[in-house]
Amino acid sequence: MPKRKIAVVITARPSYSRVKTVLSAIEKHPDLELLLVVAASALLDRYGSAVNFIEKDGFSIAAKVFNVLEGENLTAAAKTTGIGILELSTVFDNLKPDIVVTVADRFETMATAIAASYMNIPLAHIQGGEVTGNIDEKVRHAITKLSDYHFVASESAKDRVIKLGEDPAMVFNTGCPSIDLAEEIIESEKLPFDPYQKYGGVGATPDLSNGYLVVMQHPVTTEYKDSRKHIEATLEAIYKINKPTLWFWPNVDAGADGTSTGIRAFREQHQLPNVHFFKNMEGKDFLELLKHSDCLIGNSSVGIRECAFLGVPVINIGSRQNRRDRGGNSVDVDYLQDEIEAAIIASVQKGKTVSSSIYGIGKAGEQIAELLSELPLQFHKTIMY
Repeated sequence: MPKRKIAVVITARPSYSRVKTVLSAIEKHPDLELLLVVAASALLDRYGSAVNFIEKDGFSIAAKVFNVLEGENLTAAAKTTGIGILELSTVFDNLKPDIVVTVADRFETMATAIAASYMNIPLAHIQGGEVTGNIDEKVRHAITKLSDYHFVASESAKDRVIKLGEDPAMVFNTGCPSIDLAEEIIESEKLPFDPYQKYGGVGATPDLSNGYLVVMQHPVTTEYKDSRKHIEATLEAIYKINKPTLWFWPNVDAGADGTSTGIRAFREQHQLPNVHFFKNMEGKDFLELLKHSDCLIGNSSVGIRECAFLGVPVINIGSRQNRRDRGGNSVDVDYLQDEIEAAIIASVQKGKTVSSSIYGIGKAGEQIAELLSELPLQFHKTIMY
């Protein structure tokens, strides 16, 4: 019996970390063949060249899709999605996968879902059913309705997917695959590498031995015109606290230009003597960095997921993670310097939090691969309304 061909599409640097253990489990599975497709910002240097880490980890790439339109605004996002549909349709026609796997909620993933659905290819969606209140939620729920199999990360997400009318027999709470990586390093006692030496970056190189902060703040698509103002509040707070800080560049979302410009202008004016900037890191190294940090500041879902499992305090800024299930490690603040500053100081003083398994226990990759090998191949919906 021939192996099932599983096409997994990676469109951004967070997507790779989210599904790395799934890719490994598919490769190891005797009944599956991995067809890895790398697209969109995962291929671009300015967003961290996730493709370099993918290749370094030994994964063979079946196809690359360059579809990001410059502009970092709403029009560019819509056109990037359209180009993605055109290009991925050709890729799927050439590869002829048995199942296509798409990840999470970024706008580029919509192209994967539409192309596969229109071509009658069974579609599996990882991390559906979650809520945040911004454009990501619209994309996520739309992909849910286009998908045939649902590998969700929590019980509430499972309930929500079923309430959207999906067949309960095709909805599985596997946990989040990124927790698989976090589980591997949860017992780590010290940072096992020098981030400056290994990843370069720019800015100051403060001593990390007495503690440090990590910042990862992206623009919010529905508030993209305010992205510069939003990032300036965080910059002011970090500058005033003046504690060693490792800052990661924003992703490709609309408003990223404002975020990047705000960082560069503030850096030129204030020098930021205790801040170092990185574009990207290998997923496991990034989690090690978070594990040994005093606090994560920003609005990335890594704070809600992996940091909850690792017990890392998080200052969650603004609306980007609204309504997402929480594990008890995060404090929500607005885009206000005083609020951000006070929350950081309080969280650092309080220290590590209790580990939460709300997004899984570290076995998602294996579960998803096994399900992909045994689920019936179908691209029609069972009516559940």
